[in-house]
Amino acid sequence: MTKIHNLGFPRIGANRELKFAVEKYWQNESSLEELLLVSNQISHENIELQANLDFVPVGDFSLYDHVLDHSFLLGNIASRFIRDNEASIDSYFRAARGRAPADGACCNTAAGEMTKWFDTNYHFIVPEVSADTRFTLNADALIKNIQQVRSQGYEVKPVLLGPLTYLYLSKAKDDIDPLSLLEPLITVYSELLEKLVRIGVDWVQMDEPVLVLELSEKWKLAYRYAYKCFSHSSPKLLLTTYFGDLGDNLELATQLPVAGLHIDAVRGRDSVEDVLNALSNDKVLSLGVIDGRNIWKSDLNKILDWVEPIALKRQNQLWLAPSCSLLHVPVDLDVEQHIEPDIKQWLAFAKQKLQELCILGKALKKGRQSVAVELADNAEAIALRKGSSRVHNPVVQHRMQNVSSADYERQSTYDVRREKQDIRFNLPRFPTTTIGSFPQTKEIRRARRDFKRGELSEAEYKSFIESQIDDCIQKQEELDLDVFVHGEAERNDMVEYFGEQLDGFVFSQFGWVQSYGSRCVKPPIIFGDVSRPKVMTVEWTRYAQSLTDKPMKGMLTGPVTILNWSFVRDDQPRADTCKQIALAIRDEVQDLQAAGIRMIQIDEAALREGLPLKKSDWHEYLQWAVDAFRLCANGVEDDTQIHTHMCYSEFNDIIESIARLDADVITIETSRSDMELLDAFDSFSYPNDIGPGVYDIHSPNIPSVEEMLSLLQKAAEKLPVKQLWINPDCGLKTRRWEEVIPALQNMVTAAKQLRTLFK
Repeated sequence: MTKIHNLGFPRIGANRELKFAVEKYWQNESSLEELLLVSNQISHENIELQANLDFVPVGDFSLYDHVLDHSFLLGNIASRFIRDNEASIDSYFRAARGRAPADGACCNTAAGEMTKWFDTNYHFIVPEVSADTRFTLNADALIKNIQQVRSQGYEVKPVLLGPLTYLYLSKAKDDIDPLSLLEPLITVYSELLEKLVRIGVDWVQMDEPVLVLELSEKWKLAYRYAYKCFSHSSPKLLLTTYFGDLGDNLELATQLPVAGLHIDAVRGRDSVEDVLNALSNDKVLSLGVIDGRNIWKSDLNKILDWVEPIALKRQNQLWLAPSCSLLHVPVDLDVEQHIEPDIKQWLAFAKQKLQELCILGKALKKGRQSVAVELADNAEAIALRKGSSRVHNPVVQHRMQNVSSADYERQSTYDVRREKQDIRFNLPRFPTTTIGSFPQTKEIRRARRDFKRGELSEAEYKSFIESQIDDCIQKQEELDLDVFVHGEAERNDMVEYFGEQLDGFVFSQFGWVQSYGSRCVKPPIIFGDVSRPKVMTVEWTRYAQSLTDKPMKGMLTGPVTILNWSFVRDDQPRADTCKQIALAIRDEVQDLQAAGIRMIQIDEAALREGLPLKKSDWHEYLQWAVDAFRLCANGVEDDTQIHTHMCYSEFNDIIESIARLDADVITIETSRSDMELLDAFDSFSYPNDIGPGVYDIHSPNIPSVEEMLSLLQKAAEKLPVKQLWINPDCGLKTRRWEEVIPALQNMVTAAKQLRTLFK
């Protein structure tokens, strides 16, 4: 009989309870006991929502990041995070963010490096390994959690990050090959699996998502060796892959000595038949048939049409699940009150996806007639969405068809543009700027909330925002920055703010998704053709420019980032949706220029994030993604300077595509990586200006002048000094003014000292 299960559930809580509890703990406003009380309550609620499944996942919950959890589970903790020779919750938060509550305001611990989890907008803390790495099992918390859930009568399925994926995602701090650590890591995993056997665990979910990447023979050999070691004395292992099809690893994955294999049957639908043919009949096949990455309602009748024959063939050896962990979608659609009913009926959040899964499970166990009403309702919603007149806009379609090759090009080459821009702006060497946003204070958030509720008039709100811009400009004058921004006080989120003003978008009230740690985002939902009905940013930027003689950057979010950080319609190619967004942003760029704003930053923080996981598919994506940026940016005069920003984007292997963006200035994250991202420029002569970030804004730590100057000197070794700008890694909205002001003071001082070194 077909079983249903889940790979993981959102851990932030239905109302972001975890976010607020963690932040209170960080600020010494609550105790560890109070934090754990909230986290245990969320875990309990998550388990109750999954009570109808045949297996409940255990170990998917985290106070910050599941990869960091595994570093602590495996005893792989850098010494700089440990005080008094003992790992603790404070050690955990030092690794996550560079500071723990016990450290007070003064702490110079470098946080663990952070990067994107495959092609999602979730960030994980990169494991650090070296020749000195020693693994030691710390499984007490996991064992206790398993026993608690089992005592409540649930069949559990512990969730582990597989050893090969852990090593693949690790970063060596010396010349060591991470695979050289496989043997001791296998020893620790084997010890853990033996403990799970002893407490009666039947199945373990072993997540190995790197199996959807293009692996070398060395890594394939490592997989065969590791899982052969686990086959002797362990629970049944469900080898779990997601985010794509197995590709060239299909034979490897189906032949490993495990009891079951999970595949992403949403992104890898075309390969299901090949997996069926290759996987022996004595192994469980778990099909991820519910999209764990998007929020559209599944076509349950269509899924049953192709799954029913598989169920008959495999009988008890078929399981159904979401394609991946539901970490990447909001918790519950039922609480949404303001999404229009005709659109809301097309959607499914985490709770609803589990309900869809249960309907499929019941249909396979008891026949479709047992869920006839549910299937009929689902079919009606699918048909209404497909036939809705709100989805397609003939005006947008016509404009798409009339884009010409000239729309993608600047008037002149960069060397000509730079000469004109130098005359217009007359900036010093190593110009200083920020990435756009300044701290979003409680007062700002309260005013925005009151305005949306109608408790603050439009005139009152405008006056308040102008006062915030006044203050922001004054602070930048005092800091002596060279290029200003207006601070973005009016913006809730860099994507949501624009989506709210574009046609084709709809927004949730409570559709929060974890981005990293306590940082949650509420992605827009793109349901139809996109267009810009009116100007979006000009008023605030023009007002800010009126307050200063310094150049003011207009701040926009680029089309690729809006696309990648939204829940995107799945009824047309993503490239087409991105092109529609690019045309809307192009209109805003030209209106900013017409208003006298001659520096315009178009952030593409998520460009790399959208890369297909298989390198063989990169070219097509990079072609349309870069074209979308050029389409939105290139309708301006030569002396209008186009900036872009990319955070946490290791782009050594796509540097030529980055150069093809042809942005006059690009700013990037480099501080956590100690400028290692600039290694790309050893073999590639980047033609335009670049600002390598010298201030890690994801940590509350305040970098010293000496630390920033050291990073800048490393940058000057990699790039011609005439190309260098100086800036933080990212926007400052999540930081507090008492952190931002001294950090930027130090940054400006470091820039001035650098100018004396390169007269």
